[in-house]
Amino acid sequence: MTATALAHAPGTAAKRRAPSRAKSATTPKSDAPLSLRVDSETRSLIDRAAAALGQTRTEFMLASARERAAEVLLNRTLFVLKGADWNAFVDALDNPPPPNSKLKALLARRGPWETEDE
Repeated sequence: MTATALAHAPGTAAKRRAPSRAKSATTPKSDAPLSLRVDSETRSLIDRAAAALGQTRTEFMLASARERAAEVLLNRTLFVLKGADWNAFVDALDNPPPPNSKLKALLARRGPWETEDE
């Protein structure tokens, strides 16, 4: 079996580990467990991608999940307006309604992009 075939053979990718790297000073402490089940094909795909980047499965999955989470939240907080819609938006910002209980409650909530520490 060739090296390429062996690398893609079922069950072999999960046994190989990318070289581990020391945690940097900026790496957050890992204190919250996260567990999930995946089919063997998905696990193999993840392992091959992690190995291609020189990462462990955990490093790859955490980085991928973080990137996707940030993308989802950004897509819910960033928007683009053109023409009359932009002018109406700016006008609403320049001439806000007087504060009411619903507005005060909204402004008191933490934004989806904010963490527990902020």
